[in-house]
Amino acid sequence: MSNVNQDSAFDPTNAESYIDWAVASIRYSDLDPNGHVNNGAINAFFEDGRVHFRNSRMVDLGDEILTGFVIAHFAVDYHAPLFYPGNVDIGTMVKRVGRTSYTLGQSVFRSGACIASAEVVTVFFNTETGAPQPLTDELRSVLETAMIAAKT
Repeated sequence: MSNVNQDSAFDPTNAESYIDWAVASIRYSDLDPNGHVNNGAINAFFEDGRVHFRNSRMVDLGDEILTGFVIAHFAVDYHAPLFYPGNVDIGTMVKRVGRTSYTLGQSVFRSGACIASAEVVTVFFNTETGAPQPLTDELRSVLETAMIAAKT
């Protein structure tokens, strides 16, 4: 099985790049002493997006498919401050599908403006041995479909 990569021209700040969307509420407890939503809360929005992506795209693969993933790399760029109150939209798409891992592109938007973008490498592993394992054909198909759909 070969690795499949998304177009290198991917712009994380362009909302049209994303195939899957989640919405989250900004809580007062998300604020730092300066009145900005803190980076930990923004990172939790990314997690909300990943969970939504897995639940909406992978649930038909069985309950066990929702376990056995670990984040190997998480990199974030913060583009603008975020303030309370309100909601954010979290876009998620597949950038790359490898042998034992896949890479997601994500961004948090508020009123159409990109607040933060992230790249997340997730490894599929055997829950009994803890070792990375090849993506199943079914999982690979789901991921590649989400990646291809994001190109159009």
